[in-house]
Formats: sequence, structure tokens, C-alpha cells
Amino acid sequence: MTTTLIRLILSAIAVLICAYILPGAHVDGFWTALVVAGVLAVVNILFKPILVILTIPVTIVTLGLFLLVINTLMIMLVSALVPGFTVDGFWWSFLFSLILSLINSLLGGLNNNE
Repeated sequence: MTTTLIRLILSAIAVLICAYILPGAHVDGFWTALVVAGVLAVVNILFKPILVILTIPVTIVTLGLFLLVINTLMIMLVSALVPGFTVDGFWWSFLFSLILSLINSLLGGLNNNE
């Protein structure tokens, strides 16, 4: 339970960092970032596996690069669902998902060193 909470807080911090870095992404505050992290986790659990399975042929043809598009679509979905979190278009969502993945992996590495 505490590891999940720590991961959620680290993801919220990553969302805030991404919003700070990218001018096309806006988060109202820490609580909104926490909600974004939670909703993104739920969306990734529920919808992402379905999309990955449905797009296997495209993913194979693009050598896995289409998974970046799926991540972008997940960010756009969360942006539509969470008030106070906006991402201005596909390319800002694409950059947001790339930077968020990078920051989450760095912060996740810090969390695993305990």
C-alpha cells in the first residue's frame, strides 16, 4: 500500500515537472497532478492493454514505435477527463508522454534504491 502511494506521489511530481518544462501542458497544482497520476494509472490499467492488443499489426510494422502513439492517446484521454489538466494538442501530448516516461523511470529508480 505504501509503495503504491509513494509511486503515485512520485508520478504526480513527474507530472508537475513535465508541466513546468513544456509550455503546451498546464496543471493547476499538486492536487490536480495527483489526480492526473491516479487517472493515468487507471487508464493505463484498463484501456492501454486493449489498445495494444488491437494495434499489434501496426506495432509490428512500425517496430514498436506505435506504442508511443498509444501513450500519447492516453495522455490526451486523461487531459479530457481531468479538469485543471490540459495539453495543447497531439505533439505536446507526445512530448509530455516521452518526458513523463523518462522522469518516472528516473524517480522510480530512486524509489527502488531504498
